[in-house]
Amino acid sequence: MNKKQADSRCVAILGSTGSIGTQALEVIREHASRFKISVLTAHSNAQLLIEQALEFKPQWVVIGDESKYEQVKNALKGTCTDVLCGANNLNDVVAAPDIDIVLTAIVGFAGLQPTIAAIKAGKDIALANKETLVVAGELITNLAKKYEVRILPVDSEHSAIFQCLVGEENNPVEKIYLTASGGPFRGKDTHFLSSVTKIQALKHPNWVMGAKVTIDSATLMNKGLEVIEAKWLFSLDVTQIDVIVHPQSIVHSLVQFQDSSIKAQLGLPDMKLPIQYALGYPNRIANNFSRFSFIDYPSLSFEQADITTFRNLALAFEALQLGGNMPCVINAANEIVVAEFLNNQLGFLQMSDVIEKCMTKIVFVKEPSLEDYLQTDQETRIYAQELVNRF
Repeated sequence: MNKKQADSRCVAILGSTGSIGTQALEVIREHASRFKISVLTAHSNAQLLIEQALEFKPQWVVIGDESKYEQVKNALKGTCTDVLCGANNLNDVVAAPDIDIVLTAIVGFAGLQPTIAAIKAGKDIALANKETLVVAGELITNLAKKYEVRILPVDSEHSAIFQCLVGEENNPVEKIYLTASGGPFRGKDTHFLSSVTKIQALKHPNWVMGAKVTIDSATLMNKGLEVIEAKWLFSLDVTQIDVIVHPQSIVHSLVQFQDSSIKAQLGLPDMKLPIQYALGYPNRIANNFSRFSFIDYPSLSFEQADITTFRNLALAFEALQLGGNMPCVINAANEIVVAEFLNNQLGFLQMSDVIEKCMTKIVFVKEPSLEDYLQTDQETRIYAQELVNRF
């Protein structure tokens, strides 16, 4: 498929009212001559979606919560924007002919089917929804090859790996190192973690993110999901992926080649940079982002991840080694336990207990189809909720 090389690139943002979506719009606002918004979508934040639509004038907006449809439709009446609602319309609009790239910033399993729809329509994917590759990595990567689309990572760690691999197509990767800040509880023991609150867990030391990914960072599940995502993005074996804790979040990840040399990508912890890189690839676009200074960071430190205390990372590695639908199981269970932790219905350490029990209970499928993934997701959520209700 021939890719458009026009100066202005038409963008669909799925999840425009979330953390990644709003930062993407900041990037696009600063580079209005390079990007045009075709589609904006939100699950339930109708007011912000309306404000975004009035500013960026997309052809379509989609509100997932059908009870908010009339509010959005009435607010945008008389504008150039068509208002739609529901998952089916979301899957349809990503196939619009003028769209060049789809930024998938929907949180969780909900991002899977619109991503599939966009790939089948031949759209490049700027992937911020890591759960899509966690749940169905083999399916997604095979579809991307079939429809000749690029999957451009937006996660800072995977963007770093991607950037390090540019120009290295003929050089085999020996190993990659995904860096982790360690979250707000780095160095804490299980006694401390047994009583932490969501208010404490939501205070990430370096990054500004949505609630779900911030909790995942605190439990190290975010890094576990990124390990699984990396396997599919870069065609790696589990033995080629390692995690190293780097509290300053300056070195975003590293690639080690077969000659023992290592390349790393550095920068201040700002998600706008990987977002801009994915949207503008292969070009590096000049910007006014804050610049890193070694004088401000005279010491960069690294340490081993504590997978005994933070069991989610170990569970993610185990799920990746087992393969099949097991990563789908941990993702579904994790979405339930994080939501219940945020609702004050589950303790911090109990999240790992529920995930581990789901891994042993849900039927293992070695070579799952899309229907198997959908069924696994549903069954796991039901069982995880039952476990939560017992606590």
